[in-house]
Amino acid sequence: MAHAELPVLTMRRDAWWVQPTVTAIVFVGFIVYTTWAAFQNAHYRFGPYLSPLYSPEFAKPGFWPNWLPFSPALLILPFPGLFRVTCYYYRGAYYKALWADPPACTVREPRKSYLGEQKLPLILQNVHRYFMYIALIFLVILAHDVWDALWFTDPATGRVAFGIGVGTIVLAINTTLLACYTLGCHSLRHVVGGYRDRLAKNPVQRTAYDCVSCFNRWHMKWAWMSLFFVAFTDIYVRLCSMGVWHDWRIA
Repeated sequence: MAHAELPVLTMRRDAWWVQPTVTAIVFVGFIVYTTWAAFQNAHYRFGPYLSPLYSPEFAKPGFWPNWLPFSPALLILPFPGLFRVTCYYYRGAYYKALWADPPACTVREPRKSYLGEQKLPLILQNVHRYFMYIALIFLVILAHDVWDALWFTDPATGRVAFGIGVGTIVLAINTTLLACYTLGCHSLRHVVGGYRDRLAKNPVQRTAYDCVSCFNRWHMKWAWMSLFFVAFTDIYVRLCSMGVWHDWRIA
């Protein structure tokens, strides 16, 4: 009996599968952790520190059904989450890691057809530019959280005084990394460029375009560092709130 000959997946002999595998593990791990943290609705504040997963903090809205557990993070996370999911860099990363589209350079895709991003559901990736505006608003909110993290209340006297703790620095680094990632967005570069093909005659827009381009050159690095640090910041606030970690006051 004749056997059909399977097409060769790739002729590469290096460990090409390592990078997409690690990427898939990190993505899935981040999604699992943030989903778990969002449903906890606890230990997201310690003193003046507020976890970025729960910022801005607000009470249960009236439209929320009583049968569904409430957490501010459940209404907050979809916005920065969709900004990341539709990000041009992240698309390339998780298309390879999770969908094998393709899994690596010169490695064949495990399918015969490709629809691209011109039909549903992938055409919805074009909402990225709109979620970018929301992400910019979140940067202002997180910067305000850093400001709040500079003011500590004395439990004995109730007086509020300026101070710097390790948590203050953690929140500041997190906001900085998120700002570098967001301000390097490809869509933002297009917006500040003024939708022009030639910027030489528009010095203001050219300067803005160059500034965004500086962040954009490290877009991949900012994407990964900010992803890790968002999770770490929540872990830091959570463990301090639980009494597992002690927050050292520097000033």
